[in-house]
Amino acid sequence: MSRPLRIHYPDAWYHVMNRGRRGEEIFTGKNDYTAFIELLKELVEDYNVKIAAYCLMTNHYHLLVQTPDANISRSMKGVKSLFDSFDFLTGLQVCF
Repeated sequence: MSRPLRIHYPDAWYHVMNRGRRGEEIFTGKNDYTAFIELLKELVEDYNVKIAAYCLMTNHYHLLVQTPDANISRSMKGVKSLFDSFDFLTGLQVCF
């Protein structure tokens, strides 16, 4: 059974959560958290979203996001793309 379509409308609020596979860590130290916060700043600038709150834990994160442009799917794909391309062990963005 497929997931129902996500409703998009201007100024909507979303609770966004992402977890590491099999409970694996996605943040291993202070530099990882700092780098992720920088990615969130890029998200705000690039996709015109507002982040009201965030909670970063070793194996997952939560965001409270408002989307003035009704673009939650596009903005979260953008953050996932940035996050997946970042090598937290070296602090370098990896381009394929």
